Amino acid sequence: MRLVSVAIVAIVLAGCGRSVDLSGGHPLADLVLTNGNVITVDSNNPNAEAIAIIGDRIVALGSANAIAAYVSDDTEVIDLQGQTAIPGLIEGHGHYTSFGGSLLILDFRHARSFAEIVSMVEVAAKNTPPGEWIVGRGWHQDKWELKEAVLVEGLPVHETLSAVTPDHPAMLIHTSGHGVFVNRKAMTLVEMTNDTAAPEGGEIVRDEKGNATGMMRESAQDIFREAFSGHQGRRPAGVADDELRRMVMLAGEAALRHGITSFQDLGTSFAEVDLLKKMADEGNLPVRLWMAFEEQAADMEGRLADYRMVGYGNNFLTVRAIGEKVLDGALGTHGGWLLEPYSDLPRSHGLNVVPIEEIEHSARLAIEYDYQLAIQGIGDRAYRELLNIYEAEFAKHADTTDLRWRIEHAQVIHPDDVERTVALGVIPAVQGIFACSDGPWVVDRLGEERTLERGYIFNTLAEAGLVPTNGTDPPVDEIDPIGSFHCSVTRQLPDGSKFQPQEVYSRERALYSYTMGNAIAAFEEDVKGSLTVGKLADITVLSQDLLTVPDDNIMDTKIVMTIVGGKIRYRNGEIVP
Repeated sequence: MRLVSVAIVAIVLAGCGRSVDLSGGHPLADLVLTNGNVITVDSNNPNAEAIAIIGDRIVALGSANAIAAYVSDDTEVIDLQGQTAIPGLIEGHGHYTSFGGSLLILDFRHARSFAEIVSMVEVAAKNTPPGEWIVGRGWHQDKWELKEAVLVEGLPVHETLSAVTPDHPAMLIHTSGHGVFVNRKAMTLVEMTNDTAAPEGGEIVRDEKGNATGMMRESAQDIFREAFSGHQGRRPAGVADDELRRMVMLAGEAALRHGITSFQDLGTSFAEVDLLKKMADEGNLPVRLWMAFEEQAADMEGRLADYRMVGYGNNFLTVRAIGEKVLDGALGTHGGWLLEPYSDLPRSHGLNVVPIEEIEHSARLAIEYDYQLAIQGIGDRAYRELLNIYEAEFAKHADTTDLRWRIEHAQVIHPDDVERTVALGVIPAVQGIFACSDGPWVVDRLGEERTLERGYIFNTLAEAGLVPTNGTDPPVDEIDPIGSFHCSVTRQLPDGSKFQPQEVYSRERALYSYTMGNAIAAFEEDVKGSLTVGKLADITVLSQDLLTVPDDNIMDTKIVMTIVGGKIRYRNGEIVP
């Protein structure tokens, strides 16, 4: 196994501003992991037994005997006992504070029916003062085992929900975040009637008599979210900031428990970044954050230069992207914008949620201020429209290269647009877990032929030369990289069948997608993504080797330890302060 020279180590440490003892020819490490199966995701030095760390950087990798020279009486030495160390896992797409907030509200992800959800809301209502909102998230109608007697477009009506919440506005957020189900009190609060027209880019689902069922697709949900936000904003001074801090910490702790050391957030605000920057100054961010603004283009004018930061707060906060403005909606709510109609809703091609002109404005700002653009394009029509926008903007700035603009989710792609993606250098940021969580119902939405050709073709994208990425989009899906890895390499559905099995990642590609691939997608490959001398000491220790364990045992893999910048932040079931 190859060890770096002491000269290189000294240069690395000098660059970090560290003075070290080089007596005996080696610096003395603060932390050494030894006797492990170290998978570096670095092709120049793919495997090792031990890692030496000084401060927040890796200074050497090699055999246990070689790394022993870095140990002093002051070095913390951890015997991995054959367990597997990999680069710190990077969540490639999620909503950080929304995820933290989801841990404070009702969780509907495991509900087997709408009736079960109504029962959960009823219990909450009994313990909530009248007039206060009841909010939950995580339901998906296609995952319910029991169906309601009255359904409209596969969705329930609000009557039973309204009956148990006469004094509380209730908002039940779809797992995708692209729709909400509300009760009568909430509709009354925002003065919505059966005559209210749906806003552009949204749908108010109605029954055959024209009555609102309670389901609000895409932009039709905005008025309810704004009403709830306004209610929350009227709380006493400081309450909102304290709650946001709690969300940040809860999301971070959940990330650490799942081996995640970095989180790419697609949808922040200026106010959130202000607080995150303050927490970075305090040294209180639990994981490294890469943030993308989800603001109106007009509101970003003149402000982006002041907010752009890379590696702020000792590499804990980066703000250099615009997204996730959603060009379209989600397939689960029939909101994904398709080239042809939905197979199970022939009247609809889906929805263009954010006007193309708004995305074009954001594209101009991204070029001007050197931001990445990272816009959602789930359906094949949305994906194509984004390529058109990107291509037009690139053509105006032919001298500007390596922009790494992204299309988030990229779930349905026409074959003609794969080569265009390669030619433009666009990164399709995908989430492996969606192939399994969506797989049971995708064929219903698209039909067999279209699904086979265009649906969740993640490995096809990688084989074409595009950067493989991964994630779970928390709180849309559970923040579980092991589950997403398993789906990425098996495509196995809950009933044992396989969805698009020709699109599985190899084990090596799946690991790369969660480490180096996600790092490249954020311009961070120089500091993270692999275990390499000079990079940040962000390390995840697993109970077994994901590259060799049988498929049926992948989900048994435990996160043993999560190390961020050379500091152990999670170990054997406990968060370490």
